[in-house]
Amino acid sequence: MEMLVTPIWLSEQLSLNNNICVIDCRFSLADPTAGQQAYKQQHIPTAVYADLEKDLSGPIIPGATGRHPLPDANRLSQQLRDWGVNQDTKVVVYDQQDSSMASRLWWLLTWLGKEQVAILDGGIQAWQSLELAVTAEIPNKAEGNFLGVPDSTMWVSAEEILQQLAMPKWCLIDARATARYAGEQEPIDPVAGHIPSALNLPFQGNLAESGCFLPKHELIERFKNLSVKEVTDLVCYCGSGVTACHNIFAMDLAGLGRPRLYPGSWSEWVTNPNRPVATSAS
Repeated sequence: MEMLVTPIWLSEQLSLNNNICVIDCRFSLADPTAGQQAYKQQHIPTAVYADLEKDLSGPIIPGATGRHPLPDANRLSQQLRDWGVNQDTKVVVYDQQDSSMASRLWWLLTWLGKEQVAILDGGIQAWQSLELAVTAEIPNKAEGNFLGVPDSTMWVSAEEILQQLAMPKWCLIDARATARYAGEQEPIDPVAGHIPSALNLPFQGNLAESGCFLPKHELIERFKNLSVKEVTDLVCYCGSGVTACHNIFAMDLAGLGRPRLYPGSWSEWVTNPNRPVATSAS
């Protein structure tokens, strides 16, 4: 299965194949209930709902973790089984348009060893633009048999990044908006700025105006100047480990390999005042 699928492909699969699980990841940081309410009103047929904070994140430890820590692997595996996911199930994830939440679930699924997972290009807007079927029916799923095995090599800790700052080998990629990266504004976290030496590649740059991902050759052009010997020397972060997954997905989609994630990201980094902070003026 391709990493990125179209609404037409998914519609055909749903009519032909009962071994596919569709997961709706719509979520708004401004209104944490909005995604689930939108799902209840209408969603792609057979889709289940994944909540960023309840399902796709672990508990926050004040002063220690970021805003969306990685979930417990066993708990997430059980949730996937509850959604009907089997070892050989194809999973398609989508959100409202920019695929930021879908990218988070895509990353989590690959972290657990599920390779047959794709993002619906353009999200539910692309689906609705073709006037494909939607429903308010909540599906009943038979429990699946998926057994997730987390891959610890796919992410790095704050301590590892701090060690690398003294003798930089890694290239850090910050997926946040440029104003936040530069420290000119910070609407969410208590400290403004970025991790020293990090480059700024806002995740929205992976998308066309339609909300669909750019063609492969344009993504290659976007990332071509990253000077590292190995793709594993690339580490992506953002505010809380969500939109960083968008850059990881885009690089993988472009055939450049899969960088690693700093899941705690900026919101974890600034919990320790001893960790260095840079701004556009520093």
